Amino acid sequence: MALSSTLAVSAFTELSGASGLGTARIPAGLSRAVTLGSGTGAGKADRVFQARRTIAASGTDDLDLAGVLTDALGQTITFARIKGLFVAASAANNNNVVVGNAASNAWSTLLNATGTVTLRPGAVLAAVAGAADATTYGVTASTGDILRLANSGGGSTVSYDICIVGTSA
Repeated sequence: MALSSTLAVSAFTELSGASGLGTARIPAGLSRAVTLGSGTGAGKADRVFQARRTIAASGTDDLDLAGVLTDALGQTITFARIKGLFVAASAANNNNVVVGNAASNAWSTLLNATGTVTLRPGAVLAAVAGAADATTYGVTASTGDILRLANSGGGSTVSYDICIVGTSA
């Protein structure tokens, strides 16, 4: 199985306003992309998990990054390193999606053991390691491999899309 990936994040803005006898426009952009070849070293990836998932009211969704998830071809995935993580909360959610702070065996190399990011409806989280970074965000099977996503409230479910790109070694 071969995997090629381009992980990208972009923000483009244009500030405009009256200036002298005309209108000033100041465009700006920040864009970063990392292209990964197939494999397990720096600048490479060989595992991907992507899904649309739903969390019950006040519930949690604990993703075991080492040996439980399956890829689109039905193969069990064991991540050793995460090169990119993308989480997008559905705009139709009534509650927030909270990423991080698993009760045990938390995957802590991105958010530490108890850190969280709150994604309001429609919000997106993206974390991408640099192509030359051989260490990236490590996963430790059995002791540091649970990525928790939680529904911040009761009364309704929340949905989110997720894409995780990484390596098996």
